[in-house]
Amino acid sequence: MIEAFKLVGKAEANGVLIVSDHASNRVPDDIQLGVAPALLHQHVAIDIGVSGVAHLMAGQPRYAAFLGNVSRLVCDFNREEHQPAAIPIASDGHAIPGNALDHDGHEARLARFFRPYHAALAQLLEQCPPALILSLHSFTPQLESHPDQQRPWQVGVLYNADDRAARIAIPLLKAEGLCVGDQQPYSGKLLNATMNRHAEAHGRPYLGIEIRQDQIGDAAGQAAWAERLVRICNEVALKLHA
Repeated sequence: MIEAFKLVGKAEANGVLIVSDHASNRVPDDIQLGVAPALLHQHVAIDIGVSGVAHLMAGQPRYAAFLGNVSRLVCDFNREEHQPAAIPIASDGHAIPGNALDHDGHEARLARFFRPYHAALAQLLEQCPPALILSLHSFTPQLESHPDQQRPWQVGVLYNADDRAARIAIPLLKAEGLCVGDQQPYSGKLLNATMNRHAEAHGRPYLGIEIRQDQIGDAAGQAAWAERLVRICNEVALKLHA
């Protein structure tokens, strides 16, 4: 059994690979986080809706999806390995007491989930170099820890130093009549660890997308966004490699 990730569809060279670090809220039976079960259905545990979108997209020709297979509360793949947030002891005001690990426990968690996830993703990208990587996340309309901060964007586009795909995608998303955040609801210069490691460090073009979770909270929304993102990714890939 592969615990850290799962691959949906067949990755192809010059195709589109969807990477979703927070696609699952699974907590292995032998890990006790010490949180209320309801918390596992909230944004602190999973990027709500992205698994459905990714599965639908991966059903299209030349698309595949590489998905995190444990909750971000077990191991957050979109962090640097040395950062405490890779195994968070708190998230959006919620304590995660089961993650107060000693050094050996922390190392064991990284060895079990974090390192296999990134090793497999690196191998897949080497074996099947994509025309475009779609980094797919979702965000909550309002953080519990900052209830005064509204997040009106229906979708955000994030990037660090490499904005090639972002500059193509932003006007395409705006043409859909959407409220689009450029480096909103937060900046890809701060939260971009997986793409920094696997895309920017190797010159691989990628598109970092954050969908507001109420947009993809049901099957209809997921289908609409999957169709939209396939169209936009196809156009981005064509323009990048024209």
